[in-house]
Amino acid sequence: MADKDEIFGKVKECLVEALGVEEDDVKAEASLTGDLGAESIDFLDIVFRLEKAFNIKIPRGDLFPENILASPEFVKDGKLTPQGVAELKRRMPHADLSGFEQNPNVAELPNLFTVNMIVKYVEEKVKSPSASK
Repeated sequence: MADKDEIFGKVKECLVEALGVEEDDVKAEASLTGDLGAESIDFLDIVFRLEKAFNIKIPRGDLFPENILASPEFVKDGKLTPQGVAELKRRMPHADLSGFEQNPNVAELPNLFTVNMIVKYVEEKVKSPSASK
């Protein structure tokens, strides 16, 4: 089983290839969109590369949740509602939501997608026997 440093190294490699960024730019706290310039189409490429690198299956919407912002139950006045935050926690147990919860502004949502979040997600997937393809 890969340790956290090995997983980080492979995740870094995937992000460098998918986003065309320098290795030095891929730090644990770097956000995919803000720091590394990822666009929505890049998320598909990232998932594909992670699946291949770790021999895991990542179901659609599992790593990067979809449709939360489309629900009026979850978003009001540009912020996630308490139900929206609860749903985000349920769908993203691998993300650190502690700061986001204080001010759940929808515009800040992309900042939750960090390199460290991906590493934590992959760690869980690698541990799970049902995760491999």
